[in-house]
Amino acid sequence: MRVLLDESVPRQLAPLLIGHSVTTVPGEGWAGISDGELLRRAASRFDALITGDQSLRHQQSLAGLDLGIVVLAAPDNRVETIVALRDPILDVLARLGPGEVIGVRAPRQSRPLRDSDEGS
Repeated sequence: MRVLLDESVPRQLAPLLIGHSVTTVPGEGWAGISDGELLRRAASRFDALITGDQSLRHQQSLAGLDLGIVVLAAPDNRVETIVALRDPILDVLARLGPGEVIGVRAPRQSRPLRDSDEGS
């Protein structure tokens, strides 16, 4: 599958998506273009877009796009956070079809234990 990583997704994820041909929006020279234009361009050259833009499906018309979209829902877009989602992303890519939008949610982080919590 030909996969495009949006600007919000760390490029370090690309080599971890084994079995897929992965490039980035900046690598295509598309940094800074509007979401609508990005979707149009991506649909003509890629099978899937991975993005952290959770509002994309509500702000853009995705009807008729020949592109599957993976939306990452994570507390941040740090490399460690996103790389930890590799396996669920690979699972979604294996079943993603054109025109589908599928979310991948990071597991909830347990809050750190505070001193005031001890002994409760």
